[in-house]
Amino acid sequence: MAQQRKGFSRADRVREQILRELAEMIRKGLKDPRAGWITLTAVDVTRDYSHAKIFYTVMDEKTREVSQEALEHAAGYLRSELGRRISLFNIPQLHFVYDESVERGVSMSNLIDKVAQEDAARRSDDEQDDKE
Repeated sequence: MAQQRKGFSRADRVREQILRELAEMIRKGLKDPRAGWITLTAVDVTRDYSHAKIFYTVMDEKTREVSQEALEHAAGYLRSELGRRISLFNIPQLHFVYDESVERGVSMSNLIDKVAQEDAARRSDDEQDDKE
C-alpha cells in the first residue's frame, strides 16, 4: 500500500516560489516599458532545476510580441534576482512561453454561450409552433 505524501513535493514548492518571486519582480522591478500587463500563470521546472518554462498571459493581445521581447531581454536580470531571493543549488535558465489556455477558455465559453442562445431560440420557436 502506497503511503500518501503530506503537503507538496519539493518540485512543487520550488515552482510556487519561482512563480511568486518572478511575479513580484515583474510587477515591481521590471522597468522596461514594453512589459505591459503581464500575468504569470504557471512554471514548469526540469527535474534538475536547470531550466524553467514560465507561462504568461497579457491583457492586450496586441502587446503579446512586445511583451515576449521584453521578458526575453530581462531574463538574465530576472534570473540573477531570483538567485538572490531563493536558495537553490542551480538557478534555472528562464524560458518565457505565452499561455494560450486563457484565450482558448474564453473562446470555448463564447461558443457555449452562443449554442445555448441558439438552443433557447429554437425551443421558443418550437413552443410557438406547438401552440398554433
